[in-house]
Amino acid sequence: MPSPITPFVDEAESLQIDDLTVENQTDRVSLYGSLALTRDKQGLARARELKALVDSVVAALEYDETLPDAVATKPPDQVPNPFG
Repeated sequence: MPSPITPFVDEAESLQIDDLTVENQTDRVSLYGSLALTRDKQGLARARELKALVDSVVAALEYDETLPDAVATKPPDQVPNPFG
């Protein structure tokens, strides 16, 4: 099963596996939420989808010969509390 996204290529791609959200960006692939891999056919399908996604991320990283040691991250912007 191929991954439904191309890692690190499109800033607009995202997908959902159960309650797990995957957001694709050019410098990172972010996963958040939860995923239940139940012992049934639906759990197997979800596990295969997750495996295809992770395999495609690993392949993209292994293929890139110019990987930096780390990607710089910007701290979140602080906004004033509108309630206090």
